[in-house]
Amino acid sequence: MSDKYESLKIENQLCFPLYVCAKELVRRYTPFLEKIDLTYTQYIAMMVLWEKKRVNVKELGECLYLDSGTLTPLLKRLEAKGLIKRERCPEDERSLDVTITEKGVQLREEALEVPKEMGSCIKLTKEEAGTLYRLLYRTLECVENSKETEKKKK
Repeated sequence: MSDKYESLKIENQLCFPLYVCAKELVRRYTPFLEKIDLTYTQYIAMMVLWEKKRVNVKELGECLYLDSGTLTPLLKRLEAKGLIKRERCPEDERSLDVTITEKGVQLREEALEVPKEMGSCIKLTKEEAGTLYRLLYRTLECVENSKETEKKKK
C-alpha cells in the first residue's frame, strides 16, 4: 500500500541530516574557537582573510554565502578586536574593503590547532571526507543553479 505522506517523513528529507550535521559540527567547533576568541562565522571570515589579505565586503559575502545583514555586524566585531580594518575602496566610495591587520595575521598561528582538534572529533577516513566534501559542494552548486533559474523566471 502506498503512503501519500511518504515524502513528509523526516527520514526521507535530505535537508534534515544536513541541518543536524551542520549544527553539530558548529557546536563541536565552539570550544576550540573560544580559545582564540572567535565565533564560527568570524572564523570562516578570517580564513578568507588569512588567504587573501584584502577583500571587498561583497566578494567576502559571496564567498561565505552570507548577506550584508549578517556580515556587517560580524565585521564590526572583528574590527573591534583589532583583527581587521574596514575602509572605503579608493576606486569606488560605495564599496567597502576589508584588510587583515598584523594582529589578525598573528591569530592564524593560534588557529592552526583548530583543524587538528576538529579532525579528532570526526572519524571519517580521508576518502570518506573527500567524498562528502565533493557531494556537499555539488549539492551547493545545484541549489545555486536552482536560485539562478528562479531569478530568470521572475
